[in-house]
Amino acid sequence: MCAAVYVWSTVTGYVLTSALLMKCPTLLHRRKRETFVSRHISHRGGAAENMENTMAAFKHAVDVGTDMLELDCHLTKDEEVVVSHDGNLIRSTGMEAYISEVAYADLPSYLRKLEVTFQRECYCEAGEDKCMPLLRDVFEAFPSTPVNVDIKVNNDMLIKKVSEMVMQYDREHLTVWGNSSNKIAKKCYKENPRIPVLFSLARVLQLLGLFYTGLLPFVPLKEQFLEIPMPSIITKIKDPSKITRTQRFFTWLADTLLMRKALFDHLTARGIQVYIWVLNDDEDFQRAFDLGATGVMTDFPTKLKDFIERNGITKP
Repeated sequence: MCAAVYVWSTVTGYVLTSALLMKCPTLLHRRKRETFVSRHISHRGGAAENMENTMAAFKHAVDVGTDMLELDCHLTKDEEVVVSHDGNLIRSTGMEAYISEVAYADLPSYLRKLEVTFQRECYCEAGEDKCMPLLRDVFEAFPSTPVNVDIKVNNDMLIKKVSEMVMQYDREHLTVWGNSSNKIAKKCYKENPRIPVLFSLARVLQLLGLFYTGLLPFVPLKEQFLEIPMPSIITKIKDPSKITRTQRFFTWLADTLLMRKALFDHLTARGIQVYIWVLNDDEDFQRAFDLGATGVMTDFPTKLKDFIERNGITKP
């Protein structure tokens, strides 16, 4: 029997069996097999150092030494799996149309300059590469690099094609997929349960409920990767003068509930990797690793590489 050591937290108001969380995973559940471990993850290939989701960005990130490429996928009118974050082309290209309405050969190039979503008042200027690549281009160019695929829309054909491509390039052990939508995540798992799947938003909420009631050690989890934001970074992304008191409160509450070392330690003990996104400052890198996160997702691959080397952070 696991010892029940109850710790009362006046900050969050919950009863937590901390000894149970730390000792039971290896007793109740077989540790998930980790085919790779990622400390350094490049968000959209490193959206602040190169044009997001381009081959130039992915190549730069791999050259820097990233452990994983994070990217987003959509399906074009002619059913090509294209790498792009937005479904609508207006922000990235200036064209008012959806990717699903345009054939791949007719997709416009990226604009000369794009705002970096997770860094306030930061823009990335395009180099020579301003094209949206196909997912197969990424798989062919980086056959041994883990890739995190965000299935951006609830499209059965997109899910099927991504799964087929992963199998074609023998990447089931090097690919993570899913979406914050539980419907999409469920479809991904049903289509190919051999490809590790992310926690959807609904599953993150369930995970927190199990954690705060002390039931988590007793419940099996099919997911192998928890990817969550660090809520406190919203104060860096948005203009502080425009953040209301209510927004500050809910940001603090979400940060307090999500950023829990006991939770991260429990999951990693079960072989579930924890990635925090999207962090672009040294102090946030440090906080994430101090909390026990497996890896950090960033728009600045070079900055994160320097931080990891400077602080001697190694893979577990």
